Amino acid sequence: MKFIPAEAEFKKMVQEKINGNHFTQFVGIEINAIEVAGIEASLAIGANHRQQMGFVHGGVTATFSDVVMGFAAFTLVKKGQGVVTTDLRISYLNPGVGDTLYGRGYVIKAGQKLIFCEAELWMMTEAGRIDVAKASSTMMVV
Repeated sequence: MKFIPAEAEFKKMVQEKINGNHFTQFVGIEINAIEVAGIEASLAIGANHRQQMGFVHGGVTATFSDVVMGFAAFTLVKKGQGVVTTDLRISYLNPGVGDTLYGRGYVIKAGQKLIFCEAELWMMTEAGRIDVAKASSTMMVV
């Protein structure tokens, strides 16, 4: 599906929102690409991101998916608007093992008040790509 941003300078608007998001910075999520209805990001995994068995903590995975889906939705709103998560569903597919978590959030349907999103998270290992989680959310335009 092709989406049209509400603002011509949506990339600048998203980057400003990212720069002001202190929690995203605290966690360490880096936004690597901003496209219409899509965000790609990465997170260098440190000891503070792991649970007791050494895997990426499920809360970190959920947070990461929420961030990429939220910013993907934000690419479509008008200046002065925002988005908030009204629903978040996540399926953990494999333990997060590795040094970097990668993710892609994208919009699957956008309305005037609700934007439906999905995310894919993965890690790269010597064996190749390992899918860590798949998530979906409903974002409300505020």
